Amino acid sequence: MFVCLCNGITSQVVADAIAGGASTTKEISKACGAGAECGRCRRTLRLLLGAQGGDRKRLRL
Repeated sequence: MFVCLCNGITSQVVADAIAGGASTTKEISKACGAGAECGRCRRTLRLLLGAQGGDRKRLRL
């Protein structure tokens, strides 16, 4: 599923950024570009961060 339409970033790319240590929307943006343009996807990025729950290894949507 596409999360960031501006940059064509999918949920898997975001999940990989989170698994790589990104823990804020700014860190996700820095890691993969999601949320770097218009910012409309930042709410979704926060939801994806919350969905991790403590397990940073797996996030599948």
